[in-house]
Amino acid sequence: QVQLVESGGGLVQAGGSLRLSCAASGSVFRINVMGWYRQTPGKQREFIAAINSGGGTAYADSVKGRFTISRDNAKNTVYLQTNSLKPEDTGVYYCHASIPMGGTYWGQGTQVTVSS
Repeated sequence: QVQLVESGGGLVQAGGSLRLSCAASGSVFRINVMGWYRQTPGKQREFIAAINSGGGTAYADSVKGRFTISRDNAKNTVYLQTNSLKPEDTGVYYCHASIPMGGTYWGQGTQVTVSS
């Protein structure tokens, strides 16, 4: 079992920045990939960024060059640095962790609101 707790969301003006954090606990040694997804009302949850245990990263085209995902293995925490935020980045950001042959886990989400 893995527990994920997000923090760092809030209200920011367009062009601003936020750093989201996701702290993992439980069977963290089994986690391979951690990532962030975003959900807005009426839409499916969409992939934003991911990082694997080797440090490899992937990003959605909509956030490339603006968002950076990083991982502190000593703290079992993943970060999402969001820069140059746009109103369309508004949504609930969910942390995700996957374990090979062990399933996937989600945090409770943190709200990001970008005002124009």
